[in-house]
Amino acid sequence: MAGGGDALTGLRFGVLTCSTTRTVADDLSGDALEQGIQAAGGRVVARSLVADDQQQISDILQGWADAATVDVLLTTGGTGLGPHDVTPEATRAVAAREVPGLAELLRLRGLEKTPHAALSRGVAVTCGKTLIINLPGSPAGAREGLAVLLPLLAHAAAIMAGGGHH
Repeated sequence: MAGGGDALTGLRFGVLTCSTTRTVADDLSGDALEQGIQAAGGRVVARSLVADDQQQISDILQGWADAATVDVLLTTGGTGLGPHDVTPEATRAVAAREVPGLAELLRLRGLEKTPHAALSRGVAVTCGKTLIINLPGSPAGAREGLAVLLPLLAHAAAIMAGGGHH
């Protein structure tokens, strides 16, 4: 994965798969994120799979952020136009501030691979000292999104933890 090595050393990650149709056994997008995070030197300290239910998703996001368990929380799934795709709404419900540049960057870079990236409604927000970013539900989309984010996550987490700009 691009930017591998130790780009994320010391960062604690949460991975939340939002899907009514997947099970832990076939959570390929969550697996792809966990493998990519570990390859880049990060640690996945929280991982779960939840149905496409706005309140349940929000509760998990808020709980992980409130517990200061994770520095970066990546969701996968539920960002499309389907009637059950509610991850962006659940994420906005816990947001202190939006980080629109990250969502814009993910869509822009995704368009290099597929025109369907324009249909993603994923958002990026802060909740406490946790950065929450919605990624696509496909394993390829999740992997590609993580690759786009890798050069930015350590700096973003350092700023959110009170560090200055470098």
